[in-house]
Amino acid sequence: MKLESPPGGHCAPPDDLSGWLRHIESRHVKLVDMGLDRVRIVADRLALHPSFPVITVGGTNGKGSTCALLEAMLDHAGFSVGCYTSPHLLRYNERVRVSRKDVTDASLCEAFSAVEAARGDVPLTYFEFGSLAAVWHFVHRRVDVAVLEVGLGGRLDAVNVFDADCAVVTSVAIDHVDYLGPTREGIAREKAGIFRPGRPAIVADYDVPETMRDHARGIGAAWLQIGRDFDIQAQPPQWRYEGPGGMRSGLPYPALRGDYQLRNAAAAITALDLLRGRLPVSSAAIRSGLLSVVLAGRFQVLPGRPVTIFDVAHNPDAAARLAEALRTMPSARRTHAVFSMLADKDMAGVVDLLRPEVDCWHIAPLEVPRGADVPTIERALGDAGVLDEVRVHASVSDAWKGARELADMDDRILTFGSFYTVAQALECSEARGG
Repeated sequence: MKLESPPGGHCAPPDDLSGWLRHIESRHVKLVDMGLDRVRIVADRLALHPSFPVITVGGTNGKGSTCALLEAMLDHAGFSVGCYTSPHLLRYNERVRVSRKDVTDASLCEAFSAVEAARGDVPLTYFEFGSLAAVWHFVHRRVDVAVLEVGLGGRLDAVNVFDADCAVVTSVAIDHVDYLGPTREGIAREKAGIFRPGRPAIVADYDVPETMRDHARGIGAAWLQIGRDFDIQAQPPQWRYEGPGGMRSGLPYPALRGDYQLRNAAAAITALDLLRGRLPVSSAAIRSGLLSVVLAGRFQVLPGRPVTIFDVAHNPDAAARLAEALRTMPSARRTHAVFSMLADKDMAGVVDLLRPEVDCWHIAPLEVPRGADVPTIERALGDAGVLDEVRVHASVSDAWKGARELADMDDRILTFGSFYTVAQALECSEARGG
């Protein structure tokens, strides 16, 4: 598939971040175009050959959490950590962090300018442009280590142009079928593309398809899988880890809620154990990282009443984890769900898993590319057996306000379904002051 830039050649570079983002979106119009050739050409022109260790994190769900855990642990160990994740919720700056702080508008503009100057006539997608800019910034900031989240799949994702010293796959589930295929076996094969010969390939999925293991074996990657080479044991209010670096007992639960975060934490600890020759991280730094990790939109519970929860769950695997986490919370009188999704997701599958936890659905169209309209959402709710207690709103912001107005102090409000859904509700929440 050939990606073409819009006609008109180069124009004067923007002078602020919002201008740059509009420029990238308008001139690099294709959202996804799988392949590494274009990215590699521009990376070579920019001389982006990191001398610092690179940890690449892929998977269907849990990527952002694992990146945040690695970032927190490495930061507490005293390293300068560059972390690149996507998508963002409220500000693009969230995607690029150094030492756990969002980079400034000026730094992003400088990085975008460097990529624009180097690409020449090579067209890049929005994600490719941003990935190159992030690594350019890390190289020029001379960070000690970079943690890079894979955007889509693995083998052909822009992040994969950079060789990983250690690669982590958090989970394998059905998602992005238009690009990755409809089976876990095929998706696993694509995600295995981030593995490198002779380097650790860490998998935090107990039931990973054989296609992933076969690929790792075929290229000579050092395969480590949860349940075989490392594992966890919950011992509330603490937990125990055992892996290549030995046993760690009495670990605090991660500040990120949900028991499933233990698997992500175990994968992060395994990666650090295997890189300890270059990145020594003490047990104290691991504990501090577990306690201080922060990531918006991942079972994020706001203080106060009614209980207000934001979660970006947007596929059945993530929905199952969200439902499990909800069941561990104190019971609420009623649960109001603020819900919208992208139209190409398994909406009925997500609703079916959360239906037992929700009493009233507040739905709205998602006004973004691929966003679902109200009839599509209503059809998915009906297919999952939700026939009443559905309230329709003009926007996600209105849905969130409607849920707030109806909810009593003993209720809870759950916003989920997409990064876009959570972002719009969070923005509305911030406007209200919390």
